[in-house]
Amino acid sequence: MPGENLTRDEARERAALLSVDGYDVSLDVRSAVFGEGDVEDGAPRTFRSVTTIRFRCAEPGATSFADLVAPSVTAVSLNGHDLDPGEVFDGTRIVLEDLAADNELVVDAQCAYSRTGEGLHRFVDPEDGEVYLYTQYEPADSRRVFANFEQPDLKAPFRFEVRAPEGWTVWSNGVGERHDGVWRFAETKPISTYITCVVAGPYHYVTDSYTRDLGDGTTLEIPLGALCRKGLAPHFDADDVFLVTKQGLDFFHDHFDYPYPFGKYDQAFVPEYNLGAMENPGLVTFREEFIFRGRVTRASYESRANVVLHEMAHMWFGDLVTMEWWDDLWLKESFADFMGAFALVGATRFENGWITFANRRKAWAYRADQLPSTHPVTADIRDLQDAKLNFDGITYAKGASVLKQLVAYVGQDAFLEGARRYFKRHAYGNTRLGDLLSVLEETSGRDMGVWARSWLQTAGVNSLTPQVLLGADGRIDELAVLQEAPESHPELRPHRVAIGLYRLTPGGTLERYTRAEVDVDGARTVVPELVGEETPELVLVNDDDLTYCKTRFDETSLETLRGHLGDLTDPLARALCWSALWNMTRDALLPAREFVGLVLRFAGRESDIGVLQMLHTWANSSLVHYVVPDWRETGGRLLAEGALRELRQAAPGSEHQLAWARFFTTVASDEADLALLRDLLDGTSTIEGLDVDQELRWAFLEQLTVRGVADEKDLAAELARDDTASGKRHQVRCLAARPSAAVKAQAWAQVVESEALSNALGEATIGGWVQSSQRELLAPYAEKYFTVIERVWEQRSIQIGMDVVRGLFPSLADSEETLEATDAWLAAHESAAPALRRLVLEARDDLARTLRGQARDAEAAGAV
Repeated sequence: MPGENLTRDEARERAALLSVDGYDVSLDVRSAVFGEGDVEDGAPRTFRSVTTIRFRCAEPGATSFADLVAPSVTAVSLNGHDLDPGEVFDGTRIVLEDLAADNELVVDAQCAYSRTGEGLHRFVDPEDGEVYLYTQYEPADSRRVFANFEQPDLKAPFRFEVRAPEGWTVWSNGVGERHDGVWRFAETKPISTYITCVVAGPYHYVTDSYTRDLGDGTTLEIPLGALCRKGLAPHFDADDVFLVTKQGLDFFHDHFDYPYPFGKYDQAFVPEYNLGAMENPGLVTFREEFIFRGRVTRASYESRANVVLHEMAHMWFGDLVTMEWWDDLWLKESFADFMGAFALVGATRFENGWITFANRRKAWAYRADQLPSTHPVTADIRDLQDAKLNFDGITYAKGASVLKQLVAYVGQDAFLEGARRYFKRHAYGNTRLGDLLSVLEETSGRDMGVWARSWLQTAGVNSLTPQVLLGADGRIDELAVLQEAPESHPELRPHRVAIGLYRLTPGGTLERYTRAEVDVDGARTVVPELVGEETPELVLVNDDDLTYCKTRFDETSLETLRGHLGDLTDPLARALCWSALWNMTRDALLPAREFVGLVLRFAGRESDIGVLQMLHTWANSSLVHYVVPDWRETGGRLLAEGALRELRQAAPGSEHQLAWARFFTTVASDEADLALLRDLLDGTSTIEGLDVDQELRWAFLEQLTVRGVADEKDLAAELARDDTASGKRHQVRCLAARPSAAVKAQAWAQVVESEALSNALGEATIGGWVQSSQRELLAPYAEKYFTVIERVWEQRSIQIGMDVVRGLFPSLADSEETLEATDAWLAAHESAAPALRRLVLEARDDLARTLRGQARDAEAAGAV
C-alpha cells in the first residue's frame, strides 16, 4: 500500500504542522477467543479500536493525515463532523482536510489480529488452548492497533481502556484497574506511539517492589511485576529477574541522577516474539525463550540480565529522551547496548560482562561494518523500510563500542555528567546528534565535532597491526601501530588504545609484563613508551578492548598464539585474541582449517563459558562456509572427535559439559556418533552428570532427523511427550529438516506460497529447511529463490519479508554460479525496493566472502 512506507520528509512536514495533546484509545479484544482459523468468510479476524486524538495545527486550513493500517473503518469524525470512511481512508492513511487550530479526531475501526509479531499478536497455546495477546510496534506498527500520528517526534500522553474476555488480566504502560468489565489505565507521560503497549490474557503474574531513598526526604516506590504464559510458570525464575531489575534500578539511579519516570515496572515474557525485547515504559516485553525450560549455561543467564538492563537503560535513553527521527536511532540503541554491559559489570554477578561484549557483541558489529550496506552510526534513514533494517550491528554493537571508546576519550565522569544534563535538559522531548554532543563538550571540555565526524558520521572498521623493531641488545628499538582502512571507507580514526606486551613465564603461562595506553592517529603511530622493553612474544594492540577495530598480529605474535593461545591467563586478552583470529579467518588471512585446528587444540582450556560457546559457533561456521568442500567431511569428523573427547573429560554436571554436549550434537555425523545420540535419547547410554532434559532431547532428535536416523513417527512421539508451544516449534523445525526432496518442497511452499504459518513457526520451518549436510536437496531452490523474493517482499509484512529473504538465500550453494545469479538479479532489479536490494546485497557479500575463504583454505591445503 503506497501510504504504509512513511518517509522522513513526510514526517518532518507533519511535525512542523501538528502538535499532539493526547490520545484516548479504547480496544475491545473479546473477539480474541474464537475457534480455529485466523480468517472468517475470507476476511482476517478483527477487534474494535476507537481512538480519540486531540491535536493542534500551526496552519489552520491545512491538510494532513493520520496513520491506520486496518481492514476497515466504521466511522471517522473530525471536529464533530462525520467524514466518509470510503473517501478519507485508503487502508493505511486517513486524510484530514481543513484543519482547525485545535482539533479532535475520532476513529472507529476494525483492526486485525496479527500472527507476524507486528501490531496486536494473537497466540493460542497448544498445550491448554489459552489465548494470549501482546503488542509490538517498533518502528511503526501501533497504527495496526489504533489510529495515530506514527512518528517518534509527535509525543503525547496516552490513556488506554481495554475490554477483554472474562478471567483475563490486561496490562498497559500505566497502572490499570478493572471496573464493570473494562480495564482502564492511568494516563502516561508524553511518549512516542511506538513504545505504547498492551498485554492481555490469562498470564501467570508475579509481583515485587523496589524502594529507594532519593536523598531529598522523599522515597521512590516502584511496583514490579513479571509475567509469562501459564504453561511456562513452572520454569519461571522470577526471583532472578527481579534481582537483576533491582540491581539495575540502583545502578541507573546512582549514575543518572534522574528518578525512574514511569511509575510501575512490569516485564512480560511473551510467545512468538520477533525481537529480544522492547523498551515499552512501564511494560517491557521480552521473548519468552528467556525463560529456560532446560538447563542452560551461565552465559544464558548473563545474556538475559544484559537484555533486562539494556531495556531498563532505554527508560532514560529512548523513552524519556527520544530521537527525532530514525537517523538518530543510535541515540537510544547504542547507549542502551553500552549501558547494558556497563551496568552488568558494575551491578550484577556477571562481572566478566566486558568479555562477552568483546567476543560476541563486537563480532556482530565487525560483520555488519564490512557489508556493502554498512552505514555510519548516525545513519541516513529515508523511510520506515530503511528504519526497520537499521536495527543492526552498527546501530547496536558498533555504536556501543564507539561509546566505550568515547568514555576512554573524555573520561567516565565527564561522560556520565553529560548524560545527566542530557536527561534534565530534554526530558519528554526529542533530540538529534548535536544535542548530545553539546552536553559532552560542556562536561569534557573537548571539541566533540572531530570525534563525531570520525566515529559517528563515517562507516567502516579500521585494522591495527603492531610493528616491532628490535635493537642489537634484543630489546624493543621501536614499536609502532599501523592503521589501515578498506578502500570503500578509507577513514583513519583516532583510537585510544592499550598496547599489551606478553611473554611466556617459566611456568608455561603467557602473561602481560607491561602495558602502555596511547592515542593512535594516522597510518603509523610510534609508541615511545615501550622503547627499551624486553622482546615480547605477543603484542596485543587493543588490550583491554578500549577501541573498536580489527586487531592484527605481527608474525612473532601469531606464531606464539599458534602454540600458546591456551596459555594466556587473562580471560579478556584470550577472548580478544580469539576474536582477532576469527576476523582473520573471515577476511581470508587465516585458513579456516587452521582456525578449526586452534579450536580443537585450545577450546577445551577455555574457562569463560560464553567464549567457549562462541568458539563452537565459529568453528561450525568455518566448517560450513570457509573450508574447501572436500575437507568438510574430514573437518567435521575431527570436530566431532574433539567434542566427544571434551564432553567425556568435562566435569560431570558442569556447564562446560553441557556446552560440549550441544556442540557434539551439531557436528555428529558418522554412524557411531549418531548411535550415541540415539542411545542417550533412549536412556540406554548415559554420560555421568549429563542430564538429558527436554531441550537437549530435541537437540539430539533434530540431528538424528537431519541425518535420516529419526523420522516423522519419532517426532510425533516426542511432541506427545512435550505437547507445548516450545515442543511444537521444535517439531516443526525437525519436520522441515528431514532429508527428503518432498519435505523440502512442502516446507518451501509453506513459507513462500502461504501465509498460514505464524512468524514463529515460519522461522522454525526456515531453520529446519536450511541444513548444510543437505546441499544437494537444496540446490534446485537457488534459481527459484530469485524468482519469488520480489513478490514475497511486496505481499508480506516487512518482518516476514526479511525472514524469508534472509533465511532462504542459497548461501549453501556456494559457487561462482550462485554469485553470478545474485549479480544478475541485482542488475535486473535496480528499481526494486531499496530495503530488499540491501538484503540481497548483504547475502551476496557473505557468499563472496565464503568463496574467498575457501580459496585461502585451498591454498593452505596445497601448501601442506
